[in-house]
Amino acid sequence: MGKTTGFKEYDRQVESKLPVEDRLKNYKEFTVALNDEQVETQGARCMDCGIPFCHSGCPLGNLIPDFNDLVYRGQWKKALERLHTTNNFPEFTGRLCPAPCEEACVMTINDPAITIENIEKSIVEKGFAEGWIAPQPPENRTGKTVAVIGSGPAGLAAAQQLNRAGHTVTVFERADRVGGLLRYGIPDFKMEKWIIDRRVKVMEEEGIIFKVSTHIGVDILGEELKKQFDAVVLCGGATVRRSLPVPGIDLDGVVQAMDFLPQQNKRNAGDTAEEIGGEQIWATDKNVIVIGGGDTGSDCIGTSNRHGAKSVANFELLGKAPVNRTENMPWPFWPMKLKTSTSHEEGCNRYWSISTKEFKGDENGKLKSLVTVQVEVDRSGGGFKINEVPGTEKEWPCELVLLALGFTGPETNTVVSQLGLELDARGNVKAEYGDYSTSVEGVFAAGDMRRGQSLIVWAISEGREAAHAIDTYLMGHSDLPTKGMDGDLPRS
Repeated sequence: MGKTTGFKEYDRQVESKLPVEDRLKNYKEFTVALNDEQVETQGARCMDCGIPFCHSGCPLGNLIPDFNDLVYRGQWKKALERLHTTNNFPEFTGRLCPAPCEEACVMTINDPAITIENIEKSIVEKGFAEGWIAPQPPENRTGKTVAVIGSGPAGLAAAQQLNRAGHTVTVFERADRVGGLLRYGIPDFKMEKWIIDRRVKVMEEEGIIFKVSTHIGVDILGEELKKQFDAVVLCGGATVRRSLPVPGIDLDGVVQAMDFLPQQNKRNAGDTAEEIGGEQIWATDKNVIVIGGGDTGSDCIGTSNRHGAKSVANFELLGKAPVNRTENMPWPFWPMKLKTSTSHEEGCNRYWSISTKEFKGDENGKLKSLVTVQVEVDRSGGGFKINEVPGTEKEWPCELVLLALGFTGPETNTVVSQLGLELDARGNVKAEYGDYSTSVEGVFAAGDMRRGQSLIVWAISEGREAAHAIDTYLMGHSDLPTKGMDGDLPRS
């Protein structure tokens, strides 16, 4: 694939970024796209490796060497068709996916990986620019109706696939706009929201019905929903936030990340303070501490810096990860390496092996500081235990703490309990991988609601596969593509 000797002739090149001082002035995306010739050169680096391990790294089973080769040869429209064969929304993954495909690339054994994610984004953006991405409504309707609960990547993927099979699909979203965490979790500087609107417009023209500000289990009860539709697929995500069981957690100034980030997204969309509702949370002129070292924590850092925070610190419970692979992280497995995001680069003091013990407030109940202690991980005997280091307590002044500690699972107090759905040992909706059917006939689950907090690329994959299972349930068979349990290439 690509140019036979391209991997020896060309160096890896990715999109450049605007200077920090420029990008902190607004919430716009700040990457500078490569031109066509540069992308084609990157496609030329894809070597004829024989066994493309990038497939094993990609939950969607994207045909990566195929579209790399087509781009190299200048056959962009064919590359788009090949990309859309396995991925409904490459404009999302091309911006937001951590690119496990690149870590599995054969080139990474001793050289930088092929710039797969940038190529993917370039293909789909050229497709939109050239008008190649147009509505594809089904030729015939089956007369079957399906309700999709949640409009995140899993719900959108399931909806588009089921609509293509000819079913009449209605997507219900409890927020006021479509997109789930894509809309109200991901900052605009990582993905501007017109990107979602552009794709949703195509889907609406394909015949998919979107109903926002509709909370299933509250506005429409579970049994009522089952009576109205021939099948239901739950794609509501894992939205129960993890907290900290320490004194002072209820102080004014200790805030969940998912109370902080959506407010700024709404402001960017033009919503007023009254429309946003609740107390307005700002990092402006405050000492901010973000607890949690994942992507959500990084998003809080970038947003706080754009607010004009006085200082930003990031606490991570575990130790600092290595910069490169170790013997315990061999290729082609996903490596737990140190990740430095663009938000970290914009200004942040990072601390590892640190645990929060207490939040302290003033006489008015407002946060003024927090107390930490250094910790060590004891892995002796194959275990995992976190021990405090005596004498390492420290008090940190702060006026805003953002908790970015991840999610424990889906909400189960409305439609899940109303339908009496069985849960798995982790509290997720129980539905077997590959089947996606729950303990209630006609009700399916996919994405984070089924598998727990995960990646956007897994959500799209599960939405696609759940659509295949639902189509089979409704019609007795399905021509929708899926992929095997072990990451086989898509099949019909």
